[in-house]
Amino acid sequence: MKLATWNVNSIRIRLPRLLAWLERRRPDIVCLQEVKVTDEEFPRAELEACGYRSLVAGQRTYNGVAILSRAEPTEVARALPGDADDAQRRFLVADVAGLRVVNVYGPNGQEVGSEKYVYKLDWYRRLRAFLDAGADAGRDVVVCGDLNVAPEDRDVWDPEQWRGKIMCSEPERAAFRDLLAWGLSDALRLHREAGELFTWWDYRAGAFHRGWGLRIDHILVSASVASACTAVEIDREERKGEKPSDHVPVVATLAGG
Repeated sequence: MKLATWNVNSIRIRLPRLLAWLERRRPDIVCLQEVKVTDEEFPRAELEACGYRSLVAGQRTYNGVAILSRAEPTEVARALPGDADDAQRRFLVADVAGLRVVNVYGPNGQEVGSEKYVYKLDWYRRLRAFLDAGADAGRDVVVCGDLNVAPEDRDVWDPEQWRGKIMCSEPERAAFRDLLAWGLSDALRLHREAGELFTWWDYRAGAFHRGWGLRIDHILVSASVASACTAVEIDREERKGEKPSDHVPVVATLAGG
């Protein structure tokens, strides 16, 4: 089984690339972030023709998440505790092929110390509360998506330049570690320790070609999934060519699926 996460930064713009990637890679489950369309506008028909069912928590302009799967998904939740309608559409949970899949688009936070930063830290507290209340670390759980956190200095192209800044501040990294403490492992770090393992590069200043990236897109897995995880890949090719997202897919291979 292959499970992927990808911040597509507008499914309208990225649909041709997404469809081509799905045909080429044939993942079993794909978690999308920043779809930037409403539920009604989501391209279900095109994805169904490609062999994928869709669950969507859409939002026009900024956010929105979706889960695509070759097997039939069962929706579990679309709001964190304390946010009954999830107006920002950052969260979607489904059971798919024996996995509890938690798709998240973590708030950016804008600037350390801002109101949006405070909201980001609270959002992560509520995500941990959801796991505490509604999931069992002993079952097959995957939490994945654009978490907007680079958890360690090695996940940043220039740690000194980014030290203490948004996505790299210690409170954000502590929130990431708190998710791991629930009973999750960073799937990529199970297999790869060294190298420039980035998943996001700013569109500005030729960041991709200069290697100015951050690793902020993650697949976190419970112990049972970790034991089945045989590989994790960052698909850098999707940052090249015409109209790429500023993020690339991260793909985990699970044995026995």
